[in-house]
Amino acid sequence: MVTSPVLTHPAGAAGSRIVGLGHHQPAKTLTNEDIARLVETNDEWIRSRTGIVTRHVAADDVTVADMATAAAEHALADAGVAADTVDLVVVATTTAEDRSPNTAGRVAYALRTGVQPGASTPEGEEAPDLRGLVGPAALDVNTACSGFAHAVGLADQAIRAGSARTAVVIGAEKLTAYTDWTDRSTCILTADGAGAAVLQAADTPGVGPVTWGTEPELTPAVRIEVPEVKFQQDGRAVFKWAITRAADRARDIVDRSGLSLDDIEVLVAHQANLRIIEPLAKALGLEGKVVVTDITESGNTSAASIPLGLSKWWHAGKIPAGVPALLFGFGGGFAWAGQVALTPER
Repeated sequence: MVTSPVLTHPAGAAGSRIVGLGHHQPAKTLTNEDIARLVETNDEWIRSRTGIVTRHVAADDVTVADMATAAAEHALADAGVAADTVDLVVVATTTAEDRSPNTAGRVAYALRTGVQPGASTPEGEEAPDLRGLVGPAALDVNTACSGFAHAVGLADQAIRAGSARTAVVIGAEKLTAYTDWTDRSTCILTADGAGAAVLQAADTPGVGPVTWGTEPELTPAVRIEVPEVKFQQDGRAVFKWAITRAADRARDIVDRSGLSLDDIEVLVAHQANLRIIEPLAKALGLEGKVVVTDITESGNTSAASIPLGLSKWWHAGKIPAGVPALLFGFGGGFAWAGQVALTPER
């Protein structure tokens, strides 16, 4: 009888915690009046149907990796964590420009060197010597609007399993690059930006288990696919699901964390539409708590919307420290995911 060798597994941590948050938005903004010059619409029509007032748009030469790197650097500075201690980078995006290298790989390189891979070295400066350097693991997650919650779940599991100790998790999108500016039902929504969180191993878990799934019948409801390669959605189907079923999914997330809705102090749902966020908060009994509504000034940034809103409100002092926050993303695929996470300590 052959005896199989015994494999060992590194000792992981009891859990992970969010220790820093960061974000980045392009300087250029589009107001509702600007959109009205492109398609037949107006400020009142857009506000009443979406809640959006402004959105940020990246320049043609700004990439998803550029925005992701800026958000990551902000989060690392907020956490007081050195980039060379990061052993996992996870980027959630559905608008990556390249198939390879992936966006996370580009971010990992930039965090270590200060430049994007392939960029020319300024005259008079030496190119970075990377011989012998072992960089962090780098993963992309493409589940669209729920991507950040998926990515946090994967990073937390990696830390628990002993595969990482410090992770940077980023949601970044250049959704305007895939926008049909003649379609007033979608062009009023889309925007660009990035948000990031630093997760570290912790003796006491500060990130609850991820709860995730899909709604198979809604798989084509939100999409960017050939031949158009433009953002499209069945807005009515998404809205109906959000109003009738999203609250049940959110309750499942909280239940699995071992907490109750009474314990939740902050709701950070995907910033899809104010007409979805506010009814969801009411259905969960959270309308009296902190409900992030960054949709009004940032638009819909898909995978970036949760970390972008969370970081902006955190740095603005609108979110208390060390309290349970419900993160809940849903959209393209049709995938949804979420977890309860403690906000960072100040």
